Amino acid sequence: MNKKDIADIRKRFKLDTDLLKIAEIYNIYIQQESTEIYHEESRSFAMLDREQQELFFDNFKKVLGGKLDAKMFEVKFQPQEEGQADHTQKLLYEGLQAAEVAEWKENMQRIALKMVEERPYEKDMVVTFIRGNYSKTTRRQPDETEIDMRDEVYTTSFILCSMNQTELPKSSLVFDFVEKEYKANVLVDPVIKLSSPIGGFLFPSFTDNAADIHHILYAAGKANKPDFQFIENVLNGDEIVTAEEEKAVFEEIVKAVIGGDEVNSRTLAGVYDEINQMLVVAQESEDDEESAPILNTTEITRVLKASGVKDVSAEKVERAFQQVVEDKTYEMKASHIVPSYASKSIKISTKVANIAISPQDLRYVKEVNYNGKRCILIEVEEDTMIEGFKLLAEEELE
Repeated sequence: MNKKDIADIRKRFKLDTDLLKIAEIYNIYIQQESTEIYHEESRSFAMLDREQQELFFDNFKKVLGGKLDAKMFEVKFQPQEEGQADHTQKLLYEGLQAAEVAEWKENMQRIALKMVEERPYEKDMVVTFIRGNYSKTTRRQPDETEIDMRDEVYTTSFILCSMNQTELPKSSLVFDFVEKEYKANVLVDPVIKLSSPIGGFLFPSFTDNAADIHHILYAAGKANKPDFQFIENVLNGDEIVTAEEEKAVFEEIVKAVIGGDEVNSRTLAGVYDEINQMLVVAQESEDDEESAPILNTTEITRVLKASGVKDVSAEKVERAFQQVVEDKTYEMKASHIVPSYASKSIKISTKVANIAISPQDLRYVKEVNYNGKRCILIEVEEDTMIEGFKLLAEEELE
């Protein structure tokens, strides 16, 4: 799935739409430190009152919120071993195809049990499964109307899971108007934190407007902190790499090529410029998601040469790949290295202060020796403002 696919299904979670219909909802309550199901409830989603439906819709949007490869991960299923009855891909696929609600409910229950058997949770938790149909209209042509678009839609069945912790409400002091006295208001019913799911997934994944049953979209609770054990042991998925980890791999490869971690700002700015240009070209193409640029040994060799790094060769870059990831064919997404010049800042860390600056402006930063001390020099073309005050140049103070 790409970010456009995720955004489209995410915005369909709302009341009174014919492009996304939820048939059943299945809630499972699991107590802390338990490996058993405490309570379960399966209902038709249409039987919930509108307030409950809205709460769940907001929750499902939160599950599908966040950046790809940071909070959302498309995970490939591991091959099923012969006789493996509880493989999650099998359970989800059979649950999706089940004609009887009892059959889909049984399969979802087995997945929930895998969750608690893998690792009991520190707080009470509610696992929610929904099954429904999602329709995506085709891209509108210049001479088409909204009605024409509805003539061709891509429709698929899906299962979405949300995992939410619970918490006890805080006690409060209230005034009883009948008895005319103050009383402690002690609430014992746990509150399900639908506003902050700790995980979830969507099955199947969608590729080229078609269901891809060999992949599942996993949602982490926090960015760049996926639950690797959950992915492997509960979802039966292959290993994933976060954008943050891949950026670290890129940095180690570059260090291995240049022979250390020392580099001047102009060269570093050139590296980011070259990678950003790859992203710009991809974004300007009509099929930008399908032509998402990658960085392999060939591209990194080109980027480093164009940035002014000396003594760069294909053989040297291949050795660096082998040294860092033990794979000369390894590929990285360019967007993981420079996600966006518009929103991404490069951090300059010193003992005195931390400075954030746009990648393209790194060429204006230098380390210099001033009066025998190492200093950061930033070239500016306009007045420097600090808390509303204009900073005077050093020579004007003397």
